[in-house]
Amino acid sequence: MCWKAVVALLARNMRTRKRQVQAERIREEVDHESQRLQKREALADEADARARAAQAEAEVKAAEAARLQDTAASHREKTNVTREELDARREEADALDPRTPKDDRRAAEDVQQDPTPTAAEQRRS
Repeated sequence: MCWKAVVALLARNMRTRKRQVQAERIREEVDHESQRLQKREALADEADARARAAQAEAEVKAAEAARLQDTAASHREKTNVTREELDARREEADALDPRTPKDDRRAAEDVQQDPTPTAAEQRRS
């Protein structure tokens, strides 16, 4: 074999080895970056799961708040009707009781003689 062929063969082998080393370095960098990417994806998945859980909790709380508001409105309406009925009964008692001062009885009699139905009476009709 000629020395030129030997030099060419050695040069080719060195070039091949250099490329192999470079390829191996690139693969190691890619593996390292892939691991970092997987960690970031895991963090993103975890944050997304926490966000979904918080959203679900907020929806549950909003539904509970709406239910409580409905309950409060219902109770308030019932208390208003009951209060009106009690006021009407108190005025009726005042109109019947001779011990009630005369001015108070007149006011009660005026209410009793008023043909306009009270809000409680309107709701019952």
